[in-house]
Amino acid sequence: MKTLDLVNYGPVIPVIVIDKVEDAVPMAEALLEGGIKVLEVTLRTACAMEAMDRIIKHLPEAIVGAGTVRTKEDASAVKSIGCKFAVSPGYTSEIGKHCLDIGLPLLPGVSTGSEVMMANNDGYYFLKLFPAVAVGGINLLKGFAGPFSDVKFCPTGGVTVQSASDFLSLPNVPVCGGTWLTPKDLVANKNWVEITKLAKEASAIQRL
Repeated sequence: MKTLDLVNYGPVIPVIVIDKVEDAVPMAEALLEGGIKVLEVTLRTACAMEAMDRIIKHLPEAIVGAGTVRTKEDASAVKSIGCKFAVSPGYTSEIGKHCLDIGLPLLPGVSTGSEVMMANNDGYYFLKLFPAVAVGGINLLKGFAGPFSDVKFCPTGGVTVQSASDFLSLPNVPVCGGTWLTPKDLVANKNWVEITKLAKEASAIQRL
């Protein structure tokens, strides 16, 4: 699989933070029921690895990837449990080349033209703009379209259900990353029905 293949499964990739491992499978089930098949679980909590392991084992139809992959060790660890892809918040050639070596598709994070060029130099042309809104959002992506006409971006960070269509209307944005699908309050209250509703809403987002 190539990371660009992920865009075939819908307009939004949820960026998920799991604080309690017992929430992992029911949360994933709720997202799948809402039409979200690609799940990015971030390595921001102590239980993230176990949470991904449970989802992978219990829900083989889900395409599980690991977010916040910052080191070669992170990449090797998530590959070993069966993650289909990795997402990094920034980019270094070390992690980019390591992911190529171990056969782990990587969606590298960038926020500047120099980082885009570094990633391109290592063979990466589908990149995550992060934190998208903070570094310029739609205007930056429009600016990148000229010199980087062969590069596609997944803006993540500050994107909302309201602004996603605006991002997706850009020719260099085939998919967005979003944290709004799994709000902390809904997860804390185990309100999986509402998360399914958010997933259905995200799945239905159209380009403007």
